[in-house]
Amino acid sequence: MDVHLSIHGRQGLAGQLYRQLRAGIVDGRLAPGERLPSTRDLATQLGVSRKTTLDVFERLIAEGYLRSRTGDGTFVAHEMTGLAPSPSPLSPSPGSGSIWEALPDALPHTPPGATLAFDFVGGVTDKSLFPFDKWRSCVSHALRVQARGRGSYRDPAGEQELRLAVSRYLAFSRAVVSNWQDVIITQGAQQAIDLMGRVVVRPGDVVAVEDPGYPPARIAFSALGAQVAHVPVDAQGLVVDALPDHARIVYVTPSHQFPLGMAMSLERRVALLEWAQRRGALVLEDDYDGEYRFMGRPVESLKSLDKTGVVAYVGTFSKTIFPELRVGYVIPPAPLATAVRRAKQVGDWHSCTMTQTALAKFMLDGYFAKHLRRMHKEYAARRAKLLEHLEGPLSPWFTPHAPAAGIHMVAHLKLPQDEQALIARATAVSVGLYGISGMYGGQPPVPGILFGYGGISVADIQAGMEKLAGALTAAR
Repeated sequence: MDVHLSIHGRQGLAGQLYRQLRAGIVDGRLAPGERLPSTRDLATQLGVSRKTTLDVFERLIAEGYLRSRTGDGTFVAHEMTGLAPSPSPLSPSPGSGSIWEALPDALPHTPPGATLAFDFVGGVTDKSLFPFDKWRSCVSHALRVQARGRGSYRDPAGEQELRLAVSRYLAFSRAVVSNWQDVIITQGAQQAIDLMGRVVVRPGDVVAVEDPGYPPARIAFSALGAQVAHVPVDAQGLVVDALPDHARIVYVTPSHQFPLGMAMSLERRVALLEWAQRRGALVLEDDYDGEYRFMGRPVESLKSLDKTGVVAYVGTFSKTIFPELRVGYVIPPAPLATAVRRAKQVGDWHSCTMTQTALAKFMLDGYFAKHLRRMHKEYAARRAKLLEHLEGPLSPWFTPHAPAAGIHMVAHLKLPQDEQALIARATAVSVGLYGISGMYGGQPPVPGILFGYGGISVADIQAGMEKLAGALTAAR
């Protein structure tokens, strides 16, 4: 690649080039071992004589900054490693840096560099069971489509084929009736949540979230300057009577409450929709994990019950395919659709079109539905195995709450027990556990553990639970 050098005037050309190249090496911009352009190419690039560039290179070689290999080229000397000064930390900008520094981690996650034999982290899926052969053919199709097109920016709302596939899927599986034009493709559910917050929330507005609830949503609203109100949940879901009067947004997970797992009752759903209509508030429905339901009939989505346009419906493929795909969607109320589309355009213009095209074919050709059926059976077996241990050998320590849907399960600790101490004992025997305390707005009434089973096999659940039981028994 060309190296960036500037010439000012025509006096002292060799000195100008020498000082700039030397500074680039000392500052670390030209890394040890990096190949420089030839003296001929550099002279042509800068419009100087080759003798000038030869003189500069010879001086830098003589001083040890460069090394020359006959027939191969000229390189930055490896001895220059470590010369670059450490960058000074930047001060946070007034009024914004403190917000970002104060925000906690979004979700409990596997510690960097940790090697856990049995990891019950939540929110992950088992990629080993994904039909990559079918996906490969869909990606090849998307590449052919890309090759036929011209290089240009696309619709911020997403590719028509994927929006059509999503609208058909939701109509069939969740009774959410929409035209493909109503669907906006996002980078996962998190961007959908952020976009809705950006177009609705003003600094100081109240946003109501479930308590306990999904931390990334709470953090997104806090980052926008909202006052986050934590509203309790009970066996029927969000307690609508506890909602603050002036909330602009109510963020809920009605089909599978995060993290406790209960479904919002129909009575509460109707009450929430009526409350939002009276107060002109937006209900932000995150319908995650609804595909994996193991008992009872499917629960109506809020969007399917909404007759007045107060619900924005959010979904993602992170739990049905895998999180790295980074594809989600939102169906906002019609009056907000243009604003959300423009907010998407301002943020990243549009999501990756090749991924969208591949996913559309994956869905429209029936591969997605087939994959869901396979994973439903697999996750049901994992859920049953985990519950067998939590209700059996591990029952002296845990009270499990088996949800009707999803790929995780919460088990409260039987008192007196310390959440972090129990996690440490598990880690000592290579079992990864993750607490729920950080999912509450305040102190949790009862500590607990979120057991994710999306990314761990039945055999490993068996072995990991046996390890955990042995460690807890030994610590008695």
